[in-house]
Amino acid sequence: MSVSVLDMSVSLDGYIAGPNDKPGNPGGDGFMLHDWALAPDGQFRQSGLAGELLGEIEAAGAVLSGRRTAEQADHWAGNHHGEGIPIFVLSHRPPDPSVANYPLVTYVTDGIASAMAQAKAAAGDRNVHVIGAYTAQRAIEAGVLDEVQIHQIPVLLGEGRRLFDVLPSRVELEIVRVIDTPEATHIRYRIRR
Repeated sequence: MSVSVLDMSVSLDGYIAGPNDKPGNPGGDGFMLHDWALAPDGQFRQSGLAGELLGEIEAAGAVLSGRRTAEQADHWAGNHHGEGIPIFVLSHRPPDPSVANYPLVTYVTDGIASAMAQAKAAAGDRNVHVIGAYTAQRAIEAGVLDEVQIHQIPVLLGEGRRLFDVLPSRVELEIVRVIDTPEATHIRYRIRR
């Protein structure tokens, strides 16, 4: 059965993006929260611990993202990580007509529960890779997010976009795995229900 996993790099003070995070400047000014995953040539690592963690993301059977995140990434050119998996975008309004160029991208306008159900159905027995602060908050609120994988970066940004800015109530987590490296502490949690 598919498991939904939010996977995000986060500063110690809870930011997923620096100031001025917008289209044309995704991640904001001076963004460096994904450095743990990059090789010296700027490409994603294929080996070592970072390669293994990235492999978990790439093994997902579907992606669920918020509209803001998807648009900033240009919908990953319709092919997230080059894996040819379906991408579901949570939105309050229909997509821009240009999204028709990306047949793997589906906009879901009838809520997070529907978006997650569609993503899990498409993923089959593989995980759903969840991306974005708004989407994560709505999924937690609706009780449809199963796990959280945080790559805790040893930096204090002081401003920007927070991952968990507004939650409806207290959320209990169970630690599943902790991997500590000089670049990041990778913590995987299961959401207790």
